[in-house]
Amino acid sequence: MRIWDPGLQHERTWLAWVRTATLLTAAGMGGLGHTLQRGDAPVAVPAFGLAALIGAVLLARTGVRYRKVQRALHEGRPLDERADAALVWLGALATAAGALLLILP
Repeated sequence: MRIWDPGLQHERTWLAWVRTATLLTAAGMGGLGHTLQRGDAPVAVPAFGLAALIGAVLLARTGVRYRKVQRALHEGRPLDERADAALVWLGALATAAGALLLILP
């Protein structure tokens, strides 16, 4: 019995992870550049730096994740993406914290 649909769902999921990682990296780098250029909110620098780093790590892992998902689907094993999901949450929280620190006086 096959538990996966032979359609393109896993490719769309992979592309969603790529978009998420790219946007997280871009938001972190943009916020970091803006903060360093303005110089008036140095407390936001670590938050934006963390967001950019997490996004870059997730982006680097997309190929590995895709192959793991493919293998698990074809072998009928359950998927475990908790670590990557936790990284995305941490990156999103870091971006939000950096933005909050940037706009607060």
